[in-house]
Amino acid sequence: MPAHTIKSIYTDGACTGNPGPGGWAVVIYFADGSVQELGGYEAQTTNNRMEMQAAIAALELLSTVPTNEPITLYTDSEYLIKGITQWVKGWKKKGWKTAQGKPVLNQDLWEILDARNTKNVQWQYVRGHAGNIGNERCDEIARAFATGKTPTLQQPKLDSVLVTEVSDCVPQSTITYETTTSSHLVSDMTMIESSAPNSVVNSEEIPRETRVALLRSLVETLRIADEIAAKGYLITSSELADLMDVHASAVTSRGDEWRWRNWIVSRVRREGNQILWELERADQVNSDDHTGDPATE
Repeated sequence: MPAHTIKSIYTDGACTGNPGPGGWAVVIYFADGSVQELGGYEAQTTNNRMEMQAAIAALELLSTVPTNEPITLYTDSEYLIKGITQWVKGWKKKGWKTAQGKPVLNQDLWEILDARNTKNVQWQYVRGHAGNIGNERCDEIARAFATGKTPTLQQPKLDSVLVTEVSDCVPQSTITYETTTSSHLVSDMTMIESSAPNSVVNSEEIPRETRVALLRSLVETLRIADEIAAKGYLITSSELADLMDVHASAVTSRGDEWRWRNWIVSRVRREGNQILWELERADQVNSDDHTGDPATE
């Protein structure tokens, strides 16, 4: 059995206030005994959305590790288990309507989960707060993020094959490796740029030429974003995630409108399995908002 074979996965979500600040967590156990942990934060969300976000992250990670072996995904959310294994089939047949004809809540995340789900994933309910190590650890991570903390997350050793295989599953801009087995996964919502030096390393220790090259790369990214906004181009979630250098789920889970650097990012429409987004310069939006009666300003 390869050392990087996944044995099982645990997911969990937490929310303070519901709705309110939330966090999600994924804990992956491998055949060689190593562990990988992922997690993230959202400023305004619900507990169910965080449960779903955790599962999405787990499924996207699985898509990078090809295997025909069944993998058990454990969750303490009956909403998630029943939704992905039972309800989603009926929702799709009814055009994403419930049996009462009402719109399905969290449709955006259900569509992503349904698209990522495979026959190799065995969804398994586990009772929360019952002493299960994987579930308890997930709960600890999710609650830490939900309360504004940044927990220390375990990662496989740097020489492990897995690290290069799954590194794209977490935002490259928000993960920093230490020398052996731990990392810090900062909130997706902080949008720390990948062009910034790794927080484990003092930026002064990085050669000036490298820092300048990173800055040039950042400027090019901002120039591209400005061109997209100026010409009114619509881009997909994956394209937007590539532009921002974050995980795709950090885009799709943030709502219909939010700010990134100098731009307001707005969800426009869905075409097939793709969500299309529009970028507008925030200063122009603000200017448009203040073109009325000066007395109201």
